[in-house]
Amino acid sequence: MVPEQGLVSPAGPARILIGVTADVSVGLLSGLPQRLAADGWDVHVASSPGQRLEALGAEQGVTVHPLAMAREIDVARDLRGLRDWMGLIRRVRPDVVFVGTPKAGLLGITAARLVGVRARVYHLRGLRLETASGVMRRVLASMERLTIRLSTKTLAVSPSLRQQVVSLGLASESRVTVLGHGSSNGVDVERFAPGRPVAEVDGLIPGVPVIGFVGRLNHDKGLEVLAEACRLLDDERVDYQLLIVGGVDGAELTPFSRLRRPPIVLGAVDDTSMYYPLMRALCLPTLREGFPNVVLEAGATGIAVVTTDATGAVDSVIPERTGLLVPAGDAGELAVALRRVIEEPDLAAELGAAAREFVVENFRRDAVHASVSGFLRDEMVRDRP
Repeated sequence: MVPEQGLVSPAGPARILIGVTADVSVGLLSGLPQRLAADGWDVHVASSPGQRLEALGAEQGVTVHPLAMAREIDVARDLRGLRDWMGLIRRVRPDVVFVGTPKAGLLGITAARLVGVRARVYHLRGLRLETASGVMRRVLASMERLTIRLSTKTLAVSPSLRQQVVSLGLASESRVTVLGHGSSNGVDVERFAPGRPVAEVDGLIPGVPVIGFVGRLNHDKGLEVLAEACRLLDDERVDYQLLIVGGVDGAELTPFSRLRRPPIVLGAVDDTSMYYPLMRALCLPTLREGFPNVVLEAGATGIAVVTTDATGAVDSVIPERTGLLVPAGDAGELAVALRRVIEEPDLAAELGAAAREFVVENFRRDAVHASVSGFLRDEMVRDRP
């Protein structure tokens, strides 16, 4: 393949080193390394070792590098991680370093600066500090501020995330960019689409509206708020059933055990596209996001969404047109919105149909990838001597 014009460095095809912290986060890159390779980049990807990284290494044009990193703060391991990042960068000699997730961002951008990589792009997918407090919040803020300062450009995945970065004093407006309407990685609108195969789930009651949750089961997703909203629906004798799809990541599901009809909890699944069609609406009661992929997936499937005005989530729907928006942390307002979609199937259908149009127009994965590829090419060219 002949590289695109502007994708040639003195040593040959332009080389990019992409990094995320954990192997599970390789899924956040789905399709992007392959697109960059097709566009003429010599693509390298680093993350902690795991099956997803290994599978990516089997793709043509993509070289992977296992690099152990701790997700939580661990000074000794982080110093070793910085050393390892510097060694990797010296071996790969990338023209661009493009890293996301907090730890890989800090270590990768710092190492790139120390080694002398001219184009250093931080892919900001969210702010953990939003739901932290005390010393931990200050430490996380310092990490983000340093990473952004050492990068040549920060690419935020949503307009509200960019606004939050600026309002918290982590960076000036000129340091942070959003492409189009945002999005972490776009959505495959052929895979997530009306009329696709539907999963069979034991325990679902035919004819009873299903409210679904899809995602990691952790505190930041607002599961405690969802449980309280469901309790309020029970008090009002609203007939519904709750389907929870996702692996446990620190959240307690005990509050749901007190509901009149306990939820069906499936755990992590290989293909979430088969579960959205079961739902009257997807509920994401999140307290913070970068840009929620599950909202785009549900919307692309033609399913109504009820979510919050939290950072990132607020960008994912057009209120009252493609979904319903409630204040983050407000179980009462969440219950009111859920009752609307449960008891008004025509409203849910209208929201879902409009959501499909909204996602296809603004968040197709191929279009998002093309935008990112062009942005990275421009950054490389801009930072040449």
